[in-house]
Amino acid sequence: MPALVTDEQNLLLKSWLGPFRVVKDYSWPLQDTCVLHVITPAGGSFVVKASTTSHHIRREIGALQGGLPGLHGKAPVLRHGSVGAGVLVTEFLPGSSVERSPAEHDPDTYRQAGALLAKLHRPAGTSGDYARKIARQTELLIRSARGLLGGDTLARAAKELARLELRPVQLVTTHGDYQPRNWLDDQGRIKVIDFGRADARPWMHDLVRLTHQQFVGQPALEEAFYSGFGKRLQRSEASVWQLENLNQALGTVVWAHKIGDAAFERSGVQRVERTLAGL
Repeated sequence: MPALVTDEQNLLLKSWLGPFRVVKDYSWPLQDTCVLHVITPAGGSFVVKASTTSHHIRREIGALQGGLPGLHGKAPVLRHGSVGAGVLVTEFLPGSSVERSPAEHDPDTYRQAGALLAKLHRPAGTSGDYARKIARQTELLIRSARGLLGGDTLARAAKELARLELRPVQLVTTHGDYQPRNWLDDQGRIKVIDFGRADARPWMHDLVRLTHQQFVGQPALEEAFYSGFGKRLQRSEASVWQLENLNQALGTVVWAHKIGDAAFERSGVQRVERTLAGL
């Protein structure tokens, strides 16, 4: 087993699955989570995720443990999980990554992805504190971005944040990282994976990454997505939409700099400028 899998986790996996063999390691070097495709002699095919430090394991177990209504065959099914041990097992979901494939540029991919997201989003109550919490986080990010962004840009970001109305917001069960690298293409059928960032948030949180990546200069992809999703941003939601964009853009700059990813940091700077320009 890979070194990231502890003895405790390995014992749990054997108690759940019996003997198994690793056929592919999907672990991402920048994360402290081990992601493995394993098979068993009985023909079982599973994905194992293990970490001793990442909160993503807890979030994914929480997102999957009750099942995902309307997404049968198009999202992972949780078979085993231990929050305490930091390990989970899902049934293997066939398909290849949409990212960097022809499907990433196909409007039908986005129509299907929009329809999947509409089913994934389930009501999760109203929060009077969410916007204030994200605004506080964004204030800290502005401070952390000193030296990474120009003084004028930081001043504009602070001014933009100060003008936003921090109202109560409706929450839904969001994915948290909804983009082509977390979509699978199974012979034209789109599926969604990796619920490690799932949480209750406003619905538009899941649209920020796409807006700054795949939708830029690609109106056909954006239109296809929203046609599948079935709704668009309303004027009353403009402040929380701007808040989500500002928070995620600044977060990208700070996090990318921390891990030494210069290209991703530059993309974060572009997101900040795009957000301040009104998208």
